[in-house]
Amino acid sequence: MSPKDIVLELYKSDVLLDKEAVGQLLHPEVTVDWNSSKGFIQMNYHDIIALSEELSRAYVRSKMRISHVVTEGNTVALRFSHFVKTIENPREEMLLAHFSIIWEVKDNKLYRGFQMSQFS
Repeated sequence: MSPKDIVLELYKSDVLLDKEAVGQLLHPEVTVDWNSSKGFIQMNYHDIIALSEELSRAYVRSKMRISHVVTEGNTVALRFSHFVKTIENPREEMLLAHFSIIWEVKDNKLYRGFQMSQFS
């Protein structure tokens, strides 16, 4: 798979809710530097898997609406909005946040991520 295909695999519907699927896409030494409206977070492999588990407990659906994809070599940048459906109200889709992320792919895995987000 191309770096673009590898990155886009993570953002398919409901993949973030499946820790096994997420784990298969991540390099063992993955890090994500995340600047959010709540501050800076640096995540490693285990943190990302824990986030996936947390999302799966809160949401029954997860969908990304990607507006931009830019690829250069092993680097892929995305701009997207993350929509979810909660366990309490599975019929209503809710905008969770807007994101921009730059991924570096190494050994056909997601290796380094640089993300910014803003809650809706």
